[in-house]
Amino acid sequence: MKYKALLNLATVALGMLLISACSKDPNSPGYEYMPDMYRSPAIEPYVDHGEIRGRINESVKNQLSALTPPDFTIPYYGKVDSIVQMMLPYKRLADSSYKESHGMFNTILGSKSEYDLAKNDINPIKLSANNSERILKKGKELFTAMCQHCHGEKGDGNGPMVLSGAYVGSGIPNYKTLDIKEGQMFYSIYYGKNKMGSHSSQLNKQEIWTIVHYIKSLQNKDYGKFDENGNPKISNSEKAEESTEEPTAKDAKTGM
Repeated sequence: MKYKALLNLATVALGMLLISACSKDPNSPGYEYMPDMYRSPAIEPYVDHGEIRGRINESVKNQLSALTPPDFTIPYYGKVDSIVQMMLPYKRLADSSYKESHGMFNTILGSKSEYDLAKNDINPIKLSANNSERILKKGKELFTAMCQHCHGEKGDGNGPMVLSGAYVGSGIPNYKTLDIKEGQMFYSIYYGKNKMGSHSSQLNKQEIWTIVHYIKSLQNKDYGKFDENGNPKISNSEKAEESTEEPTAKDAKTGM
């Protein structure tokens, strides 16, 4: 009789324990028993794991866990096909001299520059009456943070770094007179040009293309503006004419 009472009590206690472990939150795992046995500790990329809580491990001291991803590694950018396609590895190559001139030691380089080929590349971010203001605003934010110190607020090449005399003779252009295609703008920002270093590690491809839109708005005040019918103030025929122009030898030497 006593055994049966203990069994019933144990059954009730176990049932209450199981019920208390449940949660209304469908994403909750409930109560976890010894979670450190099956849940991996978080890896902190910039922590010196050689010294944690006063314990010294000389074998891993000054070794960061943030490593360069393997070549052709593609981060996950969601399921929107246009975004995924835009963020795939850049198809244009810089020549091998960029290893020494622009410090691109961990980048696949070619035997010759593909800058001229880049004139055929079209900005995958399409402006419309609905998104133009937002995209150009974002482009201005990125330009201000990453470009304005050299290229100037108006894109005239008179940024604070230039006016200070730090970059005398650096070839920084005035965007008003810069006659290159948007694909070549992207190439120049991505790989760098003249004294400007590569920005591929600081800006992703979507951000670079967004900056390209903003640069074109500095070149033409009507760029990215639409009339009451939703038609661009810069006509498609003008854009088509621009895209068929051949770059001059002077353009090839001009820095972004």
